[in-house]
Amino acid sequence: QVQLVESGGGLVQAGGSLRLSCAASGSIFSINTMGWYRQTPGKQRELIAAITAGGSTKYADSVKGRFTISRDNAKNTVDLQMNSLRPQDTAVYYCNAKVRSSWWAPGKDYWGQGTQVTVSS
Repeated sequence: QVQLVESGGGLVQAGGSLRLSCAASGSIFSINTMGWYRQTPGKQRELIAAITAGGSTKYADSVKGRFTISRDNAKNTVDLQMNSLRPQDTAVYYCNAKVRSSWWAPGKDYWGQGTQVTVSS
């Protein structure tokens, strides 16, 4: 089994910054893509940033230029630096990792428990 543990959410004023961190542990052979999603009540979970093991990144248009995703392959961690936060960034943020538990096993999606980010105006 694989566990993803997130940290770093909280309450911040508009224009402020927060840094989210996620650590993967357990039966890990390799991790392909790691990413951050967010979800608000009544809406689907949306991808906001992803990073491959090689360091290629992808961002949702709504966060480009404000958020930066990074990862440490040796530690199986992924971070999300969020700057210039807006009230519309308020959501529960989830860490995701596509993990192979052995060389012969296909990749499987794992999720963190979610961390609340609230941006006040």
